[in-house]
Amino acid sequence: MKLAAIDIGSNAARLLISEVTINDNNKPEFNKLNLVRVPLRLGFDVFESGVIEKPKVNMIVDTMLAYKHLLKAYNVQLVKACATSAMRDAKNANEIIKKVKQETGITIEVISGDEEATIVYENHIAENLDKEHSYLYIDVGGGSTELTFFSEGKLMYKESFDIGTIRLLKNMVTENVWDEMKDHIKSNTKSKLPMIAIGSGGNINKIFSISKKKEGKPLTIELLKDYYKEFSNVSLKERIATYKLREDRADVIVPALQIYINVMRWAGIEEIYVPKIGLADGLIQHLYYEITGL
Repeated sequence: MKLAAIDIGSNAARLLISEVTINDNNKPEFNKLNLVRVPLRLGFDVFESGVIEKPKVNMIVDTMLAYKHLLKAYNVQLVKACATSAMRDAKNANEIIKKVKQETGITIEVISGDEEATIVYENHIAENLDKEHSYLYIDVGGGSTELTFFSEGKLMYKESFDIGTIRLLKNMVTENVWDEMKDHIKSNTKSKLPMIAIGSGGNINKIFSISKKKEGKPLTIELLKDYYKEFSNVSLKERIATYKLREDRADVIVPALQIYINVMRWAGIEEIYVPKIGLADGLIQHLYYEITGL
């Protein structure tokens, strides 16, 4: 069975196409066939003006048309398309959704921050890790950060905060919002077990790749602080040249590091694992369990 997920975020839109097979233990395995990312950067419009401007609306439609052709080429049976923070805030979101549906046949659902946190958790990474630790999922996007806390085999807490990389670049995150996140973390992530973070989002994946760490090895908060200092002290141009970053990654990587470091610091966490999962992966699993009723 071939399934696909479209994640329309504040920085980029992603199409993930996966094939689901059943293994010898009668469990589904999700094999990635293709992942396409288009840097729409919707947050730059929305967080400033409250709407998505016409050139970006056209880019959304063109991207969805391209995705529609790929879905057909891969013979995908079902697709789930969701939009997050930027579309949540856009006053013209409904007319864009209508236009995309008319021109491409793709139905976009705008999900809440709470739903976003739940879907990222659908990857069930923590359930496959040892029970000697508690785990805090940190999913950093352009418009928001989702936190999900998992301890003693149970989901204990989830919350979404309007702290994202593009909002930080635009100086739109007040001290009060940071304080709210800090208070939430300190109140809701208490555990007798030692805590480990699980990071998702394009920026932490890129940091992991730059670090040259082996798959399955964690990054330390100290390493993240070193990268934060290193990247902050050079210009955007130098960041692009030295680390072979795309421009749409080079500008958001510094605020992303700031978010991961703050969350880990406030939770008292020293290490973060980067399993390269995200909202699109969670959406595919969500879709699979929805259609199979498992």
